[in-house]
Amino acid sequence: MSEARGRKSIFITGAASGIGAETARFFAKKGWFVGLYDIDERGLEDISDEIGKQNSLSGVLDVRDRDAWNAAMRNFGEATERQMSVLFNNAGIGSFGWMETIAPEESDRMIDVNLKGVVNGVYASLPYLKETRGARIINTASTAGIAGSPQLAVYSATKFAVRGLTEALDHEFSDFDVKVCCLLPWFVDTPILDSAGQEGANRFMKDELLASGLNVYPVSMAAEKVWEAAHGKQMHYLVGKDAERARFAKRFFPGILQKRIARSMPKRES
Repeated sequence: MSEARGRKSIFITGAASGIGAETARFFAKKGWFVGLYDIDERGLEDISDEIGKQNSLSGVLDVRDRDAWNAAMRNFGEATERQMSVLFNNAGIGSFGWMETIAPEESDRMIDVNLKGVVNGVYASLPYLKETRGARIINTASTAGIAGSPQLAVYSATKFAVRGLTEALDHEFSDFDVKVCCLLPWFVDTPILDSAGQEGANRFMKDELLASGLNVYPVSMAAEKVWEAAHGKQMHYLVGKDAERARFAKRFFPGILQKRIARSMPKRES
């Protein structure tokens, strides 16, 4: 089994693609030992081969499964001498479309992965984080967790919850010397943007965003912000100028922001 051998370490969920995979590449290049966890076995194998098995430990993890979390933590702890510099709670899913077009079961799945998965990660990792000097938790929220986003209603709700959890735990865990912060990306070019608005549709979320004139940022920008979050003192790390504008507008001009959101909302197709 690969070992950290004194290197700083990061445990990443959703590591097989998107922000998770790019963050793994970024931290491995900086000399960190990387834990790669996802439900996508093939994707995990690819990213592990890319960054080097001597620099990583990988395992299949469904973040909804508490027993699986505990098993993954035990394996990671064996490789790092129970040290964990960063838990990156990144795994997430999203469905794009009007509320009534998304099956209730899919909404349940978003809540279970995006919110309960983060809570499970906090419980499982805390004993290891408490034993690591200057450790921290980084949770992936979203700009959709700043302002409610039409056609992303349940996804948006989970990200509001992740942001609230982050803010509360940052205070709670200060006695443990564990910093808690969150990543708030604008739309980033990840597999989540490949979701269709309606069953059978040939236009995906990314198509709709670009057609509406909205920006989609490269995944590398998010990985750089995770690095900042692993070392900085802020609680919120925004990815993209649009995310910064949204937070500013929400704070100082909430009425104008709501009008802009209303104007940008497409009409339902009959």
